[in-house]
Amino acid sequence: MPDDLAAPLTGAALIKDQVKRLPDRPGVYRMLGDEGEVLYVGKAKSLKKRVSQYAQGRAHTQWVAHMIHLTRAMEFVTTGTETEALLLEINLIKQLKPRFNVQMRDDKSFPEILIRRDHPAAQIRKHRGAHAIPGDYFGPFASAWAVNRTVNSLQKAFLLRSCSDNVYETRTRPCMLYQIKRCSAPCVGLISPGEYDELVEQAHDFLRGKSRDVIKRMAEQMSALAEAEEFERAARLRDRIRALSSVSQDQSINPETVSEADVFAVHAEGGQACVQVFFFRAGQNWGNRAYFPRVANTIEAADEEPGILDAFLGQFYESQAIPRLILISHDAPNRELLAEAFSLKTGRKIEIARPVRGEKRELVDHALTNAREALGRKMAESSAQGRLLAGVCEAFGLESPPERIEVYDNSHIMGTNAVGGMIVAGPEGFQKNQYRKFNIKDTELTPGDDYGMMREVLRRRFARLVKDEEAGEATPRPDLVLIDGGAGQLEAATEVMADLGVDDIAVVGVAKGPDRDAGLERFFMPGKTPFMLEPKSPVLYYLQRLRDEAHRFAIGTHRVRRKMEMVKNPLDEIEGVGPGRKRALLHAFGSARGVSRASASDLAKVEGVSDALAQRIFDFFRK
Repeated sequence: MPDDLAAPLTGAALIKDQVKRLPDRPGVYRMLGDEGEVLYVGKAKSLKKRVSQYAQGRAHTQWVAHMIHLTRAMEFVTTGTETEALLLEINLIKQLKPRFNVQMRDDKSFPEILIRRDHPAAQIRKHRGAHAIPGDYFGPFASAWAVNRTVNSLQKAFLLRSCSDNVYETRTRPCMLYQIKRCSAPCVGLISPGEYDELVEQAHDFLRGKSRDVIKRMAEQMSALAEAEEFERAARLRDRIRALSSVSQDQSINPETVSEADVFAVHAEGGQACVQVFFFRAGQNWGNRAYFPRVANTIEAADEEPGILDAFLGQFYESQAIPRLILISHDAPNRELLAEAFSLKTGRKIEIARPVRGEKRELVDHALTNAREALGRKMAESSAQGRLLAGVCEAFGLESPPERIEVYDNSHIMGTNAVGGMIVAGPEGFQKNQYRKFNIKDTELTPGDDYGMMREVLRRRFARLVKDEEAGEATPRPDLVLIDGGAGQLEAATEVMADLGVDDIAVVGVAKGPDRDAGLERFFMPGKTPFMLEPKSPVLYYLQRLRDEAHRFAIGTHRVRRKMEMVKNPLDEIEGVGPGRKRALLHAFGSARGVSRASASDLAKVEGVSDALAQRIFDFFRK
């Protein structure tokens, strides 16, 4: 048979052929499947030696053998060093999400505390995301709740402002925070700039780990004020010291020998894994979070936990700040290489250690206990969730238990501020990072037209699905769509999905019972008579939870939009009034209402407002 008609090489034969042309250099390799999808991304100190191991067929797990069997092509990138290869591997795994790699499921940034330095009166606030604002950042905190609690305590202790610049500039008298002793009111000059800056530096020192020095200085000042019989000022200092003490006392573990570190512990069991992360900053525990990465079955059982931790660390710090010390429960195979890569990334020495004794070991053991318990709870929940999804499959006559359920609901008041909400649930419960909101945009809809709103939401959702699938992009496709409503809503939904060619997805309408009683819901499916489920059935309770969660999400989104409409400043709608002129007008007249009552001549007296603009503002409020 001529060479050009020979069957293309696949699997181990393909890999063996590729090895002939590979260099003995560091790099990254990708294994590709039938459709060009990336099956696996790996790095190597020597591409030739590492890839040749796949072609030998010895000591492979069943899953590695399966991955090799599915391989239809390979791609390679050489790098200067193994460290560069590791960094490239991490980037590609996060970007491509290969099927056979360990993957983080949640990579959103953590909240931090920011002391802004781009204003004469520094502001303390919660922050999430890139460090684009000039100032001092402190974190990470494990949750928004933890950072909010700490910010509240710091406001009581250091009396720093938390208001926005717009509010600050327009204040003419102290706000409520001053009255309840959580702000020193720099906006109206009740504290001098020098004294306020001193409070800012105290807060900075406290968050940098100098809490004992700060409290000691404040205690000395309190004693001096008490001796001078200035009891009121001494009492205020006493309250501030109590607030600072609460920041430390609220933490369950505050190590003596660890000032700044992240602690990682992993526990794997039954094909699942939990990585528990604790954050320690300024000698305080700033919270913890459990992660449940998608475990690659390509990892050998004997190397399961170290291998998971190895892959997890690289992906975790792709978008997070890296501390000087990282403590781990298992000795990751690439520990030294990761430390070198992190040092290269941060420009300072990073240590990754597995402690064997002392307080650091106790911190790791505590994290490991939390990981073991969290995985146990997760596995119990997954088992129960699996039974519920099997019940949903039976109730609606599906071919298999749904992996992804999408639930839709609308919310509005007399057609105003209309929004649609989509929630997602599956074997792991609610997937909140997949929730979506839809601001209703169709201006021709009759106010309150629920059917029209549902059509718009579903058209936008599934038109995007069709577009992405045609472009070859990986987009999640639901196995079951639940619509809050009866026959009319179901008909509107099925019409849209049929028009878009996605009528192979099961759609069910959930109608509330008489007087909206829970337990008397009726279910509507195309071509079937409406039916009810057995009262007190676990599956019925589960479907009620899905519907209620969609309702909660849609109402919450609607309320946010309505609140934004209510607080919108009418000055924002006037052409020529930008942030600077808006600030000047509010400062001159106190509020938008004051601006609306001013004459054109008074408006023209404001700096930056011309006669023509003054007339435009005057006319705007008298339409």
